[in-house]
Amino acid sequence: METTLIIVKPDGVQRGLIGRIVSRFEDKGLQITGMKLTKIPMSLAETHYEAHKAKKFYPGLVRFMTSSPVVVLAVRGINAIAICRKMMGATFGSNAEPGTIRGDFGVSNSFNLIHGSDSPEAAKRELELFFAPGEVLAWDWCSIGWTYDAAEEKF
Repeated sequence: METTLIIVKPDGVQRGLIGRIVSRFEDKGLQITGMKLTKIPMSLAETHYEAHKAKKFYPGLVRFMTSSPVVVLAVRGINAIAICRKMMGATFGSNAEPGTIRGDFGVSNSFNLIHGSDSPEAAKRELELFFAPGEVLAWDWCSIGWTYDAAEEKF
């Protein structure tokens, strides 16, 4: 099992897409183990995106991510990182395939609705940035046996 960070970005929140985006992860069979509406402080946005600090889009990205509330999610499942990233679609909505979150809801090449961790290491780091200890819950997920074939998957 993996747990990954998903952020419904300011454009997704402002456009009223929170429920539609979250339901896609639940419909897929992933478990939501943490969720909160928050406004990202400037210092947290700068830390979260520090790998992009030298890129010219960095100041605008930080400004965008702090411009409005976001929804942060901890999403759990077998291969959750790869599954979530595939569900998100290509970075730019204009290039994203229909059926993906960005492909169905996005057209912008700067506002892209959603962030998802790109590796287990990034997920660990990002989850620790956005969730305090105890905010990501481990709970008995009664549908797990109906989501994964216990004979073929280890969970």
